[in-house]
This record gives sequence, C-alpha cells and structure tokens, in this order.
Amino acid sequence: MVAGEHDSTVKGLADSGERFDGSPLRILIVHARWNESVIKPLVEGSVQVMLASGVKRENIVIETVPGSYELPMACSRLIAASQIQASATANDLMGASSLLDSSAPAPSSSSSASASSGPFSACIAIGVLIKGSTQHFEYISDAVSHGLMRIQLDTGVPVIYGVLNCNTDEQALQRAGVGKEQKGHNHGEDWGKAAVELGVKTARWAKGNIGQAQQ
Repeated sequence: MVAGEHDSTVKGLADSGERFDGSPLRILIVHARWNESVIKPLVEGSVQVMLASGVKRENIVIETVPGSYELPMACSRLIAASQIQASATANDLMGASSLLDSSAPAPSSSSSASASSGPFSACIAIGVLIKGSTQHFEYISDAVSHGLMRIQLDTGVPVIYGVLNCNTDEQALQRAGVGKEQKGHNHGEDWGKAAVELGVKTARWAKGNIGQAQQ
C-alpha cells in the first residue's frame, strides 16, 4: 500500500439483516450527464440491484439533467409531479366508480391503477464532480449536498446521495466499478440498496410501525 493511502477494505454498506421487498415501490433516478463514462455504470448498478430486490422495471423512472447543480431542482419537481399524478389517478378511479351501475363491481386500486402511477417511494440523485483547478468543485458540491438534504426533509421522500466528489478521473472510475488501475466497487449498487430499504421503511414508519416488518 502506498504511504498515506487509506485501506478501503473496511468501507461498504453493512447488511441490515432484513430482506426488503421492493415490489410495491416506485423509485426515481435523476442523473447528470457530465462524466457519462462514470454516470452510466453507476445508474446501471443502481437499477440492477433494485430489480434484484423486486422493484418492477416499469416502476423505475429515470430522468436526466445537464449537470449535478441541477439535481436538487429536478428531484424536487419530479417528486411533486409524482404526487400530483397519484392524486389525479385516485380521482379518476373515484369518478369511474361513481358511473358504474350499482350492481357492477367497482374497480379496485390494485387492478385499475398500477404502482407506476403512485408517488415516488425514494429518489436517487446521481452525479460526478471531479476537482479542477478552480473553486467550482467546492461550490457545486456544497450546494448540491445541502439542496438534496433539504428536499428529503421537506417532502418526507428519501433522497439517496449518489454524487461522487473525486479528486481525479481514476477515483471516479473506480467508484463506478470501471477503474483502469484497479476496477473498484460500483457505488451505484449501494445506492440501489439504500433506496429500496428507505422506501420500504418510510412506508412502514408512515403507518406508525417502528422496528422490523410486522408479522
């Protein structure tokens, strides 16, 4: 190991000991387009883990923005849009039900409205910032991290911080699992796991359930 280099073997997301069922979830990914060679594997890593956790492919919504600075605004507006969409769907169902003959069965929410029209259960914001020769890096990083934190506190929707802040291109590539000198670990996989876990737990907490899933 090179002098001054930190051992990364202790890093990584520890197993919670609980298996989370992602099948009811609808999850948003918003990613920047800067540094696409790093962004692409991060997004793919997140998606594959969520699919493996039971999230339906049609319930994973992916939107793009030019750069990381635009992530907070996009996440905020898209979360709000999903809530409007869910409300409109519920109103449509109620209207359709009232038009039915009383002898006919009313459509249930499970059969008439798929989970893909519900509000987002969680959001993953993905971007890559690589330090340059000016202070641009520091300003953007600080603004984005504070903006994303504020969104989840204001909306109650978990926002997973998937913004890499790296000193070099190689650092960024390694954290996407595609490093040239050393492959590294794809952090997108961790973000996918976190989104599923927080999506499940937030829904549980909203019902007043604290602790592991009720038996």
